[in-house]
Amino acid sequence: MSQDKNTQNKKTKMTSKQIFAIIGIILLVLLYVVTLFAAIFDSSDSHALFATCLLATVAIPLLIWIYTWMFGKLTNRSTFADFHPEEKENENK
Repeated sequence: MSQDKNTQNKKTKMTSKQIFAIIGIILLVLLYVVTLFAAIFDSSDSHALFATCLLATVAIPLLIWIYTWMFGKLTNRSTFADFHPEEKENENK
């Protein structure tokens, strides 16, 4: 019971990485929905809309990765976007 009180009292603070990840997920889901509607309701703009969604499907995760990588470089922290995170761990020893 005391453990339940502790978990209720703790406020979960979302980090900027979590916020960007959630935004990225929402954008990707919306892109897939728009692509589905573009395929179902054929119009003259369907081709351009599909190409835009396809480009954004690659660009959004890439931009999130770049943001995470830059965050790690600016704060001097190890992130999942590091090229060789094991080298940084060995330097700290």
